Amino acid sequence: MRSTFYPALFMLVHPQFNPVALSLGPLQVHWYGLTYLVAFGLFWWLARRRIAQPWFRREGWTQRDVEDLLFFGVLGVIIGGRLGYALFYKPGYYLSHPLEVLMVWKGGMSFHGGLLGVLLALATFAKLRGRTFLGVTDVVAPCVPTGIAAVRLGNFINGELWGRPADASVPWAMVFPQAGDAVARHPSQLYQALLEGLLLFVLLWWFGQRQRALGQVSGAFLLGYGVFRFTAEFFREPDSFLGTLALGLSMGQWLCVPMIVLGAWLLSRRGDMAVR
Repeated sequence: MRSTFYPALFMLVHPQFNPVALSLGPLQVHWYGLTYLVAFGLFWWLARRRIAQPWFRREGWTQRDVEDLLFFGVLGVIIGGRLGYALFYKPGYYLSHPLEVLMVWKGGMSFHGGLLGVLLALATFAKLRGRTFLGVTDVVAPCVPTGIAAVRLGNFINGELWGRPADASVPWAMVFPQAGDAVARHPSQLYQALLEGLLLFVLLWWFGQRQRALGQVSGAFLLGYGVFRFTAEFFREPDSFLGTLALGLSMGQWLCVPMIVLGAWLLSRRGDMAVR
């Protein structure tokens, strides 16, 4: 990571990584795409370990189920993430340019939209396999945060979704030239990778080491992600085309509110641990 002098301050500057990780003739492989591949690979590896727990083995979970879950999940992430971005963040623009919704390569993905897409995909999987929806999400939930961490690192490599201006006392504050100024900002992508990714993974994996009531692991994910994302948004620059909304909160924070409420309700339930 290089650094440079700015007036009166010594500040870190975003390294300006080349977004293309590998070029093979006309084919270009982007770092951001690779982080999604890492996310899906980590899910596959962790889910295989998760279904090895005794109560999941008794319920007949197999490696084939994990592979099918991954297929459904990939579709949910891509379709839901893109549609969520269009509907939550730029509905007016995409109503005027509907074909651009299909142009995923132009950027623009929403985690909350991806979550809704994944939930719909998992509901379809559960119905096809004769399983309960919460039973499926309880398997999946602890395997997701490492993927979130990988994608947030992709955001950092791309120098996008930078943070709000930081106090001069923050030693890791960083200038993002993509922001068009020389302001030292919070590297909020890294905050999110640590909170919503690594810390949430550690907590959920620990929580999921014991058999829990139906829906409690899913509730822990929703509550944990909602709280960590809500907190990280205080350090992340709001989208310029939206700014802050009611009560000075960002769109990301408002979308976390129902997650927190639903997660707390699921976590507080005392359901049957045997019915999945």
